[in-house]
Amino acid sequence: MSSKKQKNYSFIRIMKKDKKINKNFLNVLSTLSLEEVIALKLELSIRLINNKLYNFPLWQALPNISRDAMLRYAMSACQSKRDMAKFLGIPLNKFNDILRKYNTDKLFNNE
Repeated sequence: MSSKKQKNYSFIRIMKKDKKINKNFLNVLSTLSLEEVIALKLELSIRLINNKLYNFPLWQALPNISRDAMLRYAMSACQSKRDMAKFLGIPLNKFNDILRKYNTDKLFNNE
C-alpha cells in the first residue's frame, strides 16, 4: 500500500465476499457492544476446545488482538497511509512498522 491515494477498502465487503457474514448478521451485530461481541466470541471459541484454555496467554494477547482490529478498521475508513497514521495517532514511520508486523496489508490486497 503506497502513501498515495488508495481505493476505498471495506472489511465488511471482504467478509461478505467470503460469505462469512450477511446483512442479517450485521443488523444483529450492530445491537451488541464490543465487549459483548468479544465475550461471545471467546465463549464460542472455548466451546470448540472443551473449555480447556489453560496456558494460553489470553490476557497478554488482548492488546495485539485489539490493535489488529483497529488497524483493519483504519484501512477500511481511511484513504492513505498518512490518513491511517493520523487516525490512529501515530507517526507514519511507526505506522509502516506496524503494517509489516501485523501483515494486514495482505488482507486487503487479496480483495
